[in-house]
Parts: sequence; structure tokens; C-alpha cells
Amino acid sequence: MVERLERQVYLDIKKQKGADVVFVRNDLYAPVEVALAFTGMSNVRGAPAQTIRRVLPARSNTRLALLTAVSGKQPLVYTPQFHYSLGDPAGTAQGYRYPLPWRGGPFRLSQGANGQYSHYGPKNKYAMDIAMPVGTPIIAARAGVVVKTENSQSGRGNDASGNFVRVLHDDGTMGVYLHLKQGSVSVREGQRVTVGSPLALSGNTGNSSGPHLHFVVQRNTGDGLVSIPYQFNQPLGALPNFALGKQ
Repeated sequence: MVERLERQVYLDIKKQKGADVVFVRNDLYAPVEVALAFTGMSNVRGAPAQTIRRVLPARSNTRLALLTAVSGKQPLVYTPQFHYSLGDPAGTAQGYRYPLPWRGGPFRLSQGANGQYSHYGPKNKYAMDIAMPVGTPIIAARAGVVVKTENSQSGRGNDASGNFVRVLHDDGTMGVYLHLKQGSVSVREGQRVTVGSPLALSGNTGNSSGPHLHFVVQRNTGDGLVSIPYQFNQPLGALPNFALGKQ
């Protein structure tokens, strides 16, 4: 799953006489971890020798470097190397059992953790896919702030995630609800949700072999976002409204 964040996390270089002030703008409703270095430098003073690594708060514009010209008669020449990851790696995941993030049923687990079809990458390893009819109400399984949504994809679209809602929890973890029905997302970025808040309707968008909800919990480990194990507040094999499917 790849979210397009380049228009919301980016370098903002303000040029002054004989100097460039380098800011990083984070327009997301979540912190981001950034790494910034400079290569190919000529006529530049003030560039840090080591890569700058910082966690920037949500909705911020932070100055990270001041580059000045050695000679005012020549331009500053440099290439910024900029990378970022969503979330704060300093957060510690707290034990939490997730209520079922949908209304209705019974439904079946069509792919569990470490599923061979698509749950093998670091971002999806511990995800669960629950087969359900298109239009099933999807609700927040944990309180938090809506960080990112996609609502316009139809069919397979141009993003494997399809339509989705990402919610930042208070402990820094994030719950992501994917493959949602086009036009059904009912929350906005920056909105605070509580357990049971309506988010969207289930769908069959993106890389989906059939109508289902893909639910995953992620956190930033310092090496980017990874999925982490989680548990529902009901044992999967004993739910009266949940039949286990092929994993």
C-alpha cells in the first residue's frame, strides 16, 4: 500500500540574498519522521556534515538548515536528498483489543496474518481480510484522528489500496481500513473519531479479488511503517457472527 504524500510533506526552500533557508512542510494531521542531507555542493556554507533526522509535528513548517554562499558572486549549488516516513518512532504501542470494525454479519476471514496471497510485505504482514458484501458499514475500531483518506477510486483504480481511511491512535499506532466503496468515505482528514464512528462502506476497489475489508494496524519503527500484530476483542474461532475462512 502506497499513499501519495508528496504534496503534503515536502521541502519549502525560501531564497534570500546569498542564502537558502530550508524548511520542511508537513501538512498532514500526523507527525512525520524526516531525513535530509545535501550532496553535490558548490559555493555552499552551513550544510550539516551528517544527515539531519527529525520528527516533525503535524501541520508544521520547520526550519532544518540555513545554507549561505561562500562567494556572493556565485550561485549556491546543491542537491537535497529528502526522505520521510509517516508517524513517530518514539511511540509505544499499547495493548488494545479491537472491536470488530464493521456492522452486520456473519462474515468470514478470507486472508489472515502472513497470508500467501498478499500479506507478506512489512506493511501488510499482520493484516486481516474479511469477506463481506459491498456496502457493509465500516466503523472505527479505535479512537483517533483521521490522517489520510481516498474516496474517488472505482474498480481496481490506479492504487493497490483502493479507497481507504487511515486513523492515528493516541499511542502513535495507526489503523487502516482499505478497499472501500467509491464515494462512501464519510470522514474528513483532521476529524476526530471515536469507537463506532461511521467511516465508510466496504467495497472492492484497488488490488482486490472480491468484496472485502482489509484492516491493518501499523506503526513507524524508525525504518518506515510496518504492520504489527493485533487482536480483536472476540476470539476469531468462537465468534457467533464470524466464520473462519482460508488463511
